Amino acid sequence: MSTPSTNPALTGKIVPTFFYYVLPSIVGLVALTTANLVDGIVVGNYVGSNSLASITILIPYFTLMFGIGLMLSIGGSVRAGRYIGENKLDAASSIYSKSMITIVIFSILCAILSGFVETHIFTMLGAPLELFPLLHEYFSIIRWALVIQLIGMVFYYFVRLDGHPYLATIALVSGAILNIVLDIIFVGYMSQGLSGAAYATAIAQLIQIGILSCYLLSDKFSSHQRKLRFSLRQTQWKEIISTAYNGLSEFINEISAGVILLLLNWLLISRYGVDGVAAFTIINYLIFLSLMLSYGVADGLHLVISQNLGAQQPIRIRHFLITAVTTVLFIGIVLVIILLSFNQHIITVFLDKNSLPVASLATQITLIIWPLFLVNGINVILSCYLTAIHKPLPSTIIAASRSLVLPGSLLLLFFWLIPTLQPTIDITEDNNFLIALPIAEWCTFLLAVILAFYNRPSRLKHE
Repeated sequence: MSTPSTNPALTGKIVPTFFYYVLPSIVGLVALTTANLVDGIVVGNYVGSNSLASITILIPYFTLMFGIGLMLSIGGSVRAGRYIGENKLDAASSIYSKSMITIVIFSILCAILSGFVETHIFTMLGAPLELFPLLHEYFSIIRWALVIQLIGMVFYYFVRLDGHPYLATIALVSGAILNIVLDIIFVGYMSQGLSGAAYATAIAQLIQIGILSCYLLSDKFSSHQRKLRFSLRQTQWKEIISTAYNGLSEFINEISAGVILLLLNWLLISRYGVDGVAAFTIINYLIFLSLMLSYGVADGLHLVISQNLGAQQPIRIRHFLITAVTTVLFIGIVLVIILLSFNQHIITVFLDKNSLPVASLATQITLIIWPLFLVNGINVILSCYLTAIHKPLPSTIIAASRSLVLPGSLLLLFFWLIPTLQPTIDITEDNNFLIALPIAEWCTFLLAVILAFYNRPSRLKHE
């Protein structure tokens, strides 16, 4: 069993230890992002822009599900990480078990219930009737794939927490590669359409969980003895509520992103039709890539900060935080340079030759929203830091500001205000209202810096 003296999160050098946890997470999430990008490229080229738009229309529902999963995964792993730092391994195992049991029950119930209200879900998501057949083709399969995916999400976070970040990464990378291969086979060669894309996702998730399950045998083939033990017999279930509350900012991040995308779908459909949704789908993949890189850094930060919080080491917490912020700032600058230099080449990869109007619109949108890539990663990191030090309220304020309150209100304001101020403009060619997205990120950045400074590591030892 690891002791504090042999735990690298508590005693290792800052930069090597940080990247020991962060690099596997980044590699895994980049692989996952690549699978999503290839999914979009394959669907856009072989099935069409309407199918690409159909997937985007369903994203708000997916974000609700992922939000619950992340709330339990991150909230649970942070709480368990603090227990590990305090050497309370039974308490950490209890959190692990309750989180797994909760997500299994929740995901299965949602899969069953969503089948009875499928058309109501499509209507609430603002889908045009013309897309209902495509939505049904995809959703009838993917809702069961989500059960596997959510269970795998919780499992992934706790496997990493228990000192197996590379096993977790192997699982993500393997699942992502298989998803890409199956997408090409099912959608590209077998012409299975959206159902093929959904089956590819489901099979890949099964393989991913299978690899993660090797963790259960780690005592036999690894020198690292497991700290976390699963048990169905649990008491004090109220603790899962406080666990979920600590992961509330992650839930807010996910669900708010879904709400904003739902709002964007409505606005884009009203102004451009389905082409508008298809164009923003491409941009959304790029935003997703940016956020996944930041979440990769954040996932590693959760692990090292939560354990150092339990061990009462604020100086190490500060050094880890500085390293994380510097890393995501560098990532943001590189992404902006690539995006501005090669935006047309990137966009045309997703579309066939018959979708030039969609590509043109996507290019225009890119040139409007690029400033958000400079600070959205820092906002994620500062929100993550506050979650890791058990400050869920300020973390939730940051999450709600960047992903719901500010972008939602500014999008609506600019959507109606800009044509009013410029009455001669053709609103079917006006996408300047999307400037609301980078403005919201920069306003959140100022707020996040204030809240993080108020809850800076040097104050933790006094609490």
